[in-house]
Amino acid sequence: MNGRRRRALLAAVTPMLEPGERVEVTSVVNLSSVSARRTAAFGVASAVFSGGTMAVIPTPTPMYLAMTDRRLFVFRADPVFAKPAEHTMTLQRAGLVRSEITERYVNSSFVVSSPHSETSLKILFPLLARKERDLVAAALPLAD
Repeated sequence: MNGRRRRALLAAVTPMLEPGERVEVTSVVNLSSVSARRTAAFGVASAVFSGGTMAVIPTPTPMYLAMTDRRLFVFRADPVFAKPAEHTMTLQRAGLVRSEITERYVNSSFVVSSPHSETSLKILFPLLARKERDLVAAALPLAD
C-alpha cells in the first residue's frame, strides 16, 4: 500500500480507535473472489449480447483492511480516489481463527472465522501484499 492510501486509511481509522489501541497492518484486499471461469463466461455473454461492441468483465470491489492490536477494520475503497469510501465492518480479534493460506498465481487468501459465529470472511490479498498477508496471518491463530 502506497503512502497516500495508507495516510487516507489511517485518517479514517484514527477516530474509531479506543484509547491505547494502535494500528499494526494496513493493506488493500478483496473480500470475495471472482473465478476465472465466471469472468470468461460473463465477458463472452456480454460480447454476444452487445453484438461484439463491448465486453464487460466483473471485478471484485477493492477494500482496505486495517488491523489493530484489538480489531480488524474493513473499508470499501473509492475506485477513483485513493481513499476509503465507507466503513464496512469491524471484527474483534479476540477469538478469531484463520484457515491455511491458499496460494495462487495472482493472489493468496485465507478464511477468517469465529467459533462463536457461523459466518466467515474470505480475505484475498493481491500478489504485492504478501508481506501484509503474512503479518495478518501471524496475528490470527490457525483453526484446528
